Amino acid sequence: QVQLVESGGGLVQAGESLSVSCVASGNIFSIGVMGWYRQAPGKQRELVATITSSNSAEYTDAAKGRFTISREDAKKAVYLQMNSLKPEDTAVYYCYADPVITPRYRYRELWGQGTLVTVSS
Repeated sequence: QVQLVESGGGLVQAGESLSVSCVASGNIFSIGVMGWYRQAPGKQRELVATITSSNSAEYTDAAKGRFTISREDAKKAVYLQMNSLKPEDTAVYYCYADPVITPRYRYRELWGQGTLVTVSS
């Protein structure tokens, strides 16, 4: 069974940095696009950043210039480095992968369980 497991969330002050990580577990052959979404209290889940298997990254306006997404295929991992954090960045951050290819199955739109990032003012 394939799972995405996030880690690294926590409480920081505004202006500080934090990095979140996501590792895919299971007998995985390859992963296509990986990304990060977030969901703030009372709001819909929104895209933060994505990165392709060829390391092409894209960011939303809210993340551009402050956040950096990266991936490490040997570890089946994706990371999000967040700098100059603001209180409005407070959210549960979810890892995303599509597709995840195993020897027996092609998984689409896998999600992690989320990790909470809280930025205090």
